Amino acid sequence: MYEPIRTKSVHSMADADDRFPHRSREEELDIQLAGHLSALLAVTDELGLGVAADRIAVQVARLRGAPPARHAGHRREAPAALHRRAHALAGRALVVAASRADTAAAILAAERMDAHQAATAAPAADDLVGS
Repeated sequence: MYEPIRTKSVHSMADADDRFPHRSREEELDIQLAGHLSALLAVTDELGLGVAADRIAVQVARLRGAPPARHAGHRREAPAALHRRAHALAGRALVVAASRADTAAAILAAERMDAHQAATAAPAADDLVGS
């Protein structure tokens, strides 16, 4: 009545294909977290926040197994824009760190979010009357 299936299932073919390396979910999250923290490190270095950048670099080195590339503190954007970008990057890092249950990275990301939020909320010296 029915014709038998003559080809292999797509799923069994994918499982049998060992030519490509496969990563676990944890490895993928490590890579993603290291990427977000590296981007945060670049912005933090651009802002010239040495101590914070050093703490981020330690986490990136832990995740990647090698020290990250560091950037010179040359600002290409206004500090407020850099703080907003850093806040967004720290938020992304926090989400990934929470999903992989990395307490150290989650605490660091939350602290950076708070610091960049405070820096964005504080008025710049140029905005003050009489300064």
